[in-house]
Amino acid sequence: MTGHHRMVSNVSGTHPGTTTRHHNKEHTMSTASTTSRVAVVTGGSRGIGRAITRRLAADGYDVAVVYTSNESEAATTVKEIEAAGRTGLAYKTDIADAPAVERVFEAVEERLGGVDAVINSAGIMPLAPVAGIDLDVLDHVLRTNVRGAIVVAQQAAQKVRDGGAIVLFSTTVTRTRLPTYGAYAATKGAIEVLVPILAKELAGRDITVNAVAPGPTATELFFEGKPQELVDRIAGANPLGRLGTPEDIAEVVATLAGPARWINGQTVFANGGLA
Repeated sequence: MTGHHRMVSNVSGTHPGTTTRHHNKEHTMSTASTTSRVAVVTGGSRGIGRAITRRLAADGYDVAVVYTSNESEAATTVKEIEAAGRTGLAYKTDIADAPAVERVFEAVEERLGGVDAVINSAGIMPLAPVAGIDLDVLDHVLRTNVRGAIVVAQQAAQKVRDGGAIVLFSTTVTRTRLPTYGAYAATKGAIEVLVPILAKELAGRDITVNAVAPGPTATELFFEGKPQELVDRIAGANPLGRLGTPEDIAEVVATLAGPARWINGQTVFANGGLA
């Protein structure tokens, strides 16, 4: 789209918007309107995060996509944002790296004029019985899913404009409590406690803070390593007789980020009635 821009940038060790030989790629840009609504979506280049990015762009948001490693997917996601007539940015960033995340938010403010919604959908899901959890893996999942969420929430609390929204991610496994999900579910239980506390801390600014807890959702990550028989069994266990789709979850997020102003400090379970 003429008048819009895309950028793929690595800010883990550079000032936002600078160009590095291997990791930064910057294309022609124009100044975005400061009246546009702006969203930052972590984990926004794949799966549920990508569906959220597309939905918010369709709803009129300019979107900054924060991703971990796949520059090609991020660039494609930015093109999808542009196809909706909105401005897209992409930043390669470790969400648990506080200075890097701060640089991302500063760059988004500089280029798009502010931030109205922050959606932290980034996370990892290593599975193992509690008795057999590798403690190095546990440290990694805690760093990403808890520290990372708090780092993003800190910047969101400081940068989101009054009247905005913050959406974090939990999981329906905090209710279903399936074997091998212990470490992952523990990190998401932390998010469910964090959300109402942050909502209260932001009192007076008309900023809502909520979490979305998806059930089994048809993403590449979900299907990986699962035989069709198991997929069918999981889908059949749902009262609606199917898996969720990334678009199902994106619809809930878009509602929380937009019109649902009276939902605040809550975890919304988006699982078709599974739990």
